[in-house]
Amino acid sequence: MDNPHAPETAETAAGPASGAPGAVTSGATAPELNAQLGALLGQIADGDRDAFADFYRLTSRRVFGMARRVLVDLELSEDATQEVFLQVWQGAASFNAAAGSPLAWLMTIAHRRAVDKVRSAQAATDREARYGADSQEIDHDSVSDEVGSRLDAEAVVRCLETLTETQQESVRLAYYGGLSYREVAEKLNSALPTIKSRIRDGLIRLKTCLEVS
Repeated sequence: MDNPHAPETAETAAGPASGAPGAVTSGATAPELNAQLGALLGQIADGDRDAFADFYRLTSRRVFGMARRVLVDLELSEDATQEVFLQVWQGAASFNAAAGSPLAWLMTIAHRRAVDKVRSAQAATDREARYGADSQEIDHDSVSDEVGSRLDAEAVVRCLETLTETQQESVRLAYYGGLSYREVAEKLNSALPTIKSRIRDGLIRLKTCLEVS
């Protein structure tokens, strides 16, 4: 399976040769792309491996981008991407066009998979922390631990408040709502470069504030 964040080659960008049976076109509009993906899902449901390869080529970068925004960690993002496409291969027949577009269906799967990995990683961390605490003979000061946690949370909240309202809204939609930059731009009715700049500046300000805190 292709590396979803590897540099695009002419072949992967264009897909099969134009005019070939089942050719996948590049630079399609959203409706055209969804029409292609819908047709490919029908073929994937029938076990068509070539259709699956085309589907992957058209969507893997979007899926990986979603996973990376939620998980940050490269390896976890790669794992999540592979799991998403395994689910597509196994569950293509479950796609219901009446419930939404193929791309929306796919990105919902991607977001849920990434969030599940976050929860799983957090649960593992919590288990390790509990084990470490239980293994210690020295009593912990639970009051000071709780105060420390509250201070950390307060620092995050305080730093978020240093952002402008538009920066806060953009960052939350992208990193907690799981939206792409383009989707954030459409939702906020703003130009894409403006949204990218707003999110970048907001994250820089957050990082600076938290380091000072």
